[in-house]
Amino acid sequence: MAKYQQMYVTLLQATEEANRLLIKAQQECKELYLSSPEPELIVLHSEDPS
Repeated sequence: MAKYQQMYVTLLQATEEANRLLIKAQQECKELYLSSPEPELIVLHSEDPS
């Protein structure tokens, strides 16, 4: 007989761990983005023949 409750709990725990890992990575990337310097923007003008 399969141990469905044990299988369910194991899968649930792994899912929760994966979610925590993804949230942590997202927070770290957000901090990296917010702490990075502003890029230098250069405006290029097109040559308009008129």
